Amino acid sequence: MIKNIRALQEEFVPKEVVHRDNEIHVLAENLRPTIENGKGIDSLLHGPPGTGKTCVSRHLLEKLGQENPDVRFHYINCWKNYSRFKILYEALRGIGKTLNVHRQSTPTDKLYSVLEENVERPYVLILDEFDQIDEEEALYDLYSLPNVTMILIANHASALHSLEDRIRSRLMSCERIEFKKYSPDQLEDILKKRAEVGLEEEVDDSILRKIALSSEGDARIAISILRSSAIKARNKGKKITKEIVNDCIPEAKKEKKQKDVEKLNSHQKELYRIINDAGEIKPRDLYEKYGERVENPKSERSLRKYLKKMVHYNLIESEGEGRWRKYRSVES
Repeated sequence: MIKNIRALQEEFVPKEVVHRDNEIHVLAENLRPTIENGKGIDSLLHGPPGTGKTCVSRHLLEKLGQENPDVRFHYINCWKNYSRFKILYEALRGIGKTLNVHRQSTPTDKLYSVLEENVERPYVLILDEFDQIDEEEALYDLYSLPNVTMILIANHASALHSLEDRIRSRLMSCERIEFKKYSPDQLEDILKKRAEVGLEEEVDDSILRKIALSSEGDARIAISILRSSAIKARNKGKKITKEIVNDCIPEAKKEKKQKDVEKLNSHQKELYRIINDAGEIKPRDLYEKYGERVENPKSERSLRKYLKKMVHYNLIESEGEGRWRKYRSVES
């Protein structure tokens, strides 16, 4: 039943990306100067989760690398790498220059110096979920390097507006490329392509349609349902049926939510626990409880940014503005 499980993972980068022609064209034009050993135009890819932002970036950079092997590129997950040190370390790792860097003793400014000395050719960095970065100085560092081009990825274009003034004034020149939610028809096409590569047998169009309609425009959920259905069908020794898909839809959505919770940083997880325990809570009470539970608490500005991110991922809900705002837990 399954011939290539990788093709059924959300991280898989297909050879052909469908229904993102315009987005690919604009990003390719922004990166075109790197082919001629120049600096490209920094780009901000924004849109809801599961709309292909990361997939398009990685797909395009793989093609770019084939066109000009001198262009280097590296993907940085800012959920995991949210400090200035970690961002710069990852940038160095992408060019193989971490041999003499010691995580415990090397000063962060030293990392920047090493990076500055060694980026002599075009270097494209994908900063996925860049608004997770705690120390925004890292963005200023990368912007300052003449051969570095950044692809910033976030859920909303407004992520730029929440940056510190000095950094925002520079990054506001980024070209914004919007990724809208997929339609059911588009998701069906995406699933069909994945099934062709990942499965031995053809999946009935009505099955793919059912998965697409249940995925709320999110390709990650759609691919997860297809993968879970394929595994369950294989274990039962039968084809994928609508009954199997029905069983897998809530499982896939629960799995997605669990993955999103697991990748929260420690401060976000504490906020998430407090909101879940309370059911509903005002910001003032939330910040107070958070401050009692953690050492070295973050500023309210950082907490607001964390909470906004969690709302985008539907981990919590927000209602009202200012003093009337409330945060609520979201039922699974």
